[in-house]
Amino acid sequence: MPFTEFLHGYDPDTETKRVMGVAFEMTRVALGFADRGDLAKIAKRIIELAKAGERNPDVLCDRALASFRTPPPQV
Repeated sequence: MPFTEFLHGYDPDTETKRVMGVAFEMTRVALGFADRGDLAKIAKRIIELAKAGERNPDVLCDRALASFRTPPPQV
């Protein structure tokens, strides 16, 4: 599924689109997500981070992954 279908009016430059697409695929594979709803959540997080200025696909992936991890239970 192409990442660009999740941009919904956000029109970054070509390189930013490429970086976000790479981060999206890295995150999707790491999480094993295939459901469209889950993919939209990944895309939304990556777009938020890119809008804030992040352009490193590894960092985008790591931060997106962190938002899907559940914190350990409080003891």
